[in-house]
Amino acid sequence: MELIPGFSLKEYNTFGFDVKAKQFFSVKNEEELTKILKKCYSDELFILGGGSNILLTGDLDRTVLHIDNKGVSLKNESKNSVIIAAKAGENWHQFVRYCIAQDYGGLENLSLIPGNVGTAPIQNIGAYGVELQDHFIECKAIHRQTLEQRTFRKEECHFGYRNSIFKNTLKDQYIITEVCFKLSKGAHQIHNTYGSIKEELSKRGIKYPTIRDISDAVIAIRQHKLPDPKVLGNSGSFFKNPVITQTEFETLLSKHPQVRYYQVGNQYKIAAGWLIDQIGLKGFRAGDAGIHKNQALVLVNYGQATGSEILQLAKEIQRKVLDTFGLNLEMEVNIIQ
Repeated sequence: MELIPGFSLKEYNTFGFDVKAKQFFSVKNEEELTKILKKCYSDELFILGGGSNILLTGDLDRTVLHIDNKGVSLKNESKNSVIIAAKAGENWHQFVRYCIAQDYGGLENLSLIPGNVGTAPIQNIGAYGVELQDHFIECKAIHRQTLEQRTFRKEECHFGYRNSIFKNTLKDQYIITEVCFKLSKGAHQIHNTYGSIKEELSKRGIKYPTIRDISDAVIAIRQHKLPDPKVLGNSGSFFKNPVITQTEFETLLSKHPQVRYYQVGNQYKIAAGWLIDQIGLKGFRAGDAGIHKNQALVLVNYGQATGSEILQLAKEIQRKVLDTFGLNLEMEVNIIQ
């Protein structure tokens, strides 16, 4: 465990911004984490996981604490299911593929989502009809100030659409160290109703997909639509899909009959990428800050863009969507200023 002053975070954020931290720690286990929390004031710390859901707008005059604990363990096993735990520093996609290799089902639709396991519950990550909360059992966490170790059960996490208690009432209070999931074994429930998954499976001539087939299809779709952060800096989907009421939806539909949406109970989720595309910004570029040509939800760094320039572009998108559709686009990415 080494403290490094003036540390560049270029390799630790998926936008690839070359910003510097006042000092940097990387912890490999809970013991190291506890030592650092005892040594540093909680308010001085910035907790960093996979760096995939943040927009760094400048150098950080704080100590950056990188969570890099590893390990996957089988907690319980029955005829039809398993309880499996992963440490917070595990790469999310690699964990999903590990589960598939063991024939543990449930997370395959969440393949290739960037980031680490420990940050996944904070965002309640989701894709193609599946959310983390669908298979979440509990997570272990440590309080940043009191060092209290606590286990949060699913009902305590208050999961919502890209939301959890860790983004609201408990924001910046706990550091997640391990996440536990319940996955199927043998008889899997296959989620292939999304049109893009159906199309990909059809192209491959697959009528009865396995969980690996679903994962492979999702990977192919995401690789086609989304840029690889190692090649083109980005944080995945930058905005949430607006969720509106029946009345609001009917008003929107009367003005924009071609609107793309998904019905969720008595509410409607509007495709944010479609909204951005309709205002003519898909593929737009201002210097090295831009909007991806294949997916309007993704803002990209073409090489030398700054976080402030990406943020300025995001605010312009919000303004134009509001003016055109009367909808507020909420940023999914955490803005660090």
